[in-house]
Amino acid sequence: MKKIITISREFGAGGGEMGRLIAKTLNYEYYDKEIILRAARESNVDIERLLKWDEKVPMDFGFAQSLFDFYNRPLSDRLFDIQQQVIREIGEKGNCVIVGRNANMILKEFDYTLHLFVHADHHWRLERMKKKMPNQKEAKINEQIHAIDRTRKKYCSHYTNTEFGVADYYDISLNTGTIGIENCADIICNLARQK
Repeated sequence: MKKIITISREFGAGGGEMGRLIAKTLNYEYYDKEIILRAARESNVDIERLLKWDEKVPMDFGFAQSLFDFYNRPLSDRLFDIQQQVIREIGEKGNCVIVGRNANMILKEFDYTLHLFVHADHHWRLERMKKKMPNQKEAKINEQIHAIDRTRKKYCSHYTNTEFGVADYYDISLNTGTIGIENCADIICNLARQK
C-alpha cells in the first residue's frame, strides 16, 4: 500500500482536483496551499508575503550572502526550507496526498511513495480553465498558463536541480486531457492499493 502520493502538475491539468479525488477515495489527508499556511504560522511570516513567493525562485540572491545565514536569505529560500520541514513531517505521518511544492523530490527517499506528474495538451487546459474562470478573457488565461508553467519549471530546477515533468523524477505520468481526471484518479487509487 502506498502511503504517500505526490502530484506535480502543469497548470490547468487538474492535478489538484485529481488529488482531492484520490485523497477522498483512499481516506487520506490532502495537502496543497495548506502547507504554505502552516509554514507561515510556524515561521511568523506574513501570509500575504508568503503566498506571493509560493513556488517562485528568488530574483536577487547575491553571491555575497551566506548560504548558512537563514535570516539574510531571500524569503523564497527561507520559505522553501520551512516547506521542506513541513512536507517531511506530513510524509512521516503517511496516508496523504501532497500536491506541488516539489514534494516528489523532498520525499524521494521515503518508502511507500507514489510520485506522479499530471499533464495535458495546452488547448485542453485552456478550455478547462475558461470554464473555471468564466469572467477572464481567453488571452489572459492563456498567458497565465504559460507563466505558471514557466515559474514551476524554474522553481523545480532552482530548488531540486531536476527538470520539471521529466519522467526520471516520477513513478508515473498521466495525461488528464486524454484519460480524464476521474479515470486518472482511479488508476492512481488502484496503484496505491497494491503492495
